[in-house]
Amino acid sequence: MSPSPSLSSPLPSSLHLAVALEGAGWHPAAWREPAARPRDLFTAAYWAVLVAEAERGLLDFVTIEDGLGLQSAHPTEPDGRTDQVRGRLDAVLVAARVAPLTRHVGLVPTVVATHTEPFHLSKAIATLDYVSAGRAGLRIEVSARQNEAAHFGRRELPRLGAEGPDGPVAREVAGELLDEAVDYVEVVRRLWDSWEDDAEIRDVATGRFIDRDRLHYIDFEGRHFSVKGPSITPRPPQGQPVVTALAHRTVPHRLLARQADIGYVTPHDADQARAIVAAIRAEQQAAGRGAEPLHVFGDLVVFLDDDQAAAEDRRGRLDALAGEPYPSDARIFTGTPAQLADLIQELAAEGLSGFRLRPAVAGHDLPAITRGLVPELQRRDAFRTAYEADTLRGLLGLARPANRYAPELSAPPVGPGFTPTTA
Repeated sequence: MSPSPSLSSPLPSSLHLAVALEGAGWHPAAWREPAARPRDLFTAAYWAVLVAEAERGLLDFVTIEDGLGLQSAHPTEPDGRTDQVRGRLDAVLVAARVAPLTRHVGLVPTVVATHTEPFHLSKAIATLDYVSAGRAGLRIEVSARQNEAAHFGRRELPRLGAEGPDGPVAREVAGELLDEAVDYVEVVRRLWDSWEDDAEIRDVATGRFIDRDRLHYIDFEGRHFSVKGPSITPRPPQGQPVVTALAHRTVPHRLLARQADIGYVTPHDADQARAIVAAIRAEQQAAGRGAEPLHVFGDLVVFLDDDQAAAEDRRGRLDALAGEPYPSDARIFTGTPAQLADLIQELAAEGLSGFRLRPAVAGHDLPAITRGLVPELQRRDAFRTAYEADTLRGLLGLARPANRYAPELSAPPVGPGFTPTTA
């Protein structure tokens, strides 16, 4: 594994780029475009082609969208529509399938914490880190949708209805779910550390495969979870796979500050970017992580063509097919690779260390990113010309963390529910 800088070292000055893969693309009518290949959406080959294209462009990583209910144009409820893509493959399994077909690009599936168990997730992402030889991460998400809770029958969530995601009830529910997600990630991280790096002896002569003294109970007792541990999967190659999350407001900013390695944010101009970065850094200081690197990536939906008129025409055609203009939480960029490079550099000057681009039509806009935007940024000396590390943490300039349970650590980890004991 390539050496990494120390955990407190400054983040690299070069830009980082990721793409968010969502079915046929982020525009709801993307599946009707000639480049979309809708008949292939539920095949391994479809995803392998997209991830290989991202690696061709030397991108840091891809995120793969997922959920626990059918996609919906409504923010909190099912919509019953049949003219848009509905249905998904499991993001973690897709990442594991394409991992052996790639060598460098990071693989970051989306995981919904609200209705899944942290023990299962820790094992799945640790396995992905082994399968990919150290290129795994996860995008943590919460769900306040009543219909998704009904799939599991273990908790009740209020129907948000007409008030939508910005009403007082929705904000209260989101705050509760995000607090739960903080504990969720803490459990996952501790389970990754529950095996020390040299716990596997594998000594045929003595008949000892593991050293039991190097496996640890995590004994997490918190408001939301009670998990004894240890994991059944050895510590991942990266030690801690990369944890990422999308954050729009102050409460999600706290999730980033307390548990994430990368936060995705949605500024619409330079002033917003500056304010968001400042707010996250303040929350990071308050969480006691001010000395640790935390990347802040700007999210952008992109319609990319060789000239702006073509991009605008394509966006207009897709909006007409959808029956309405496409709305997004993120800024929607419509134009050329050079214009997008200008915008990226403008926003990066306000403290963003990278960007996660959402291709409006995956089959069209992803190649436009890798074959148009990337060469433009390279001409400006703003993006790598070769992969410089073998792991995702290495690409991002993040050190491989020490194991919190290893005896050489001078102090125990802090946080709710910590009682160190040995398995």
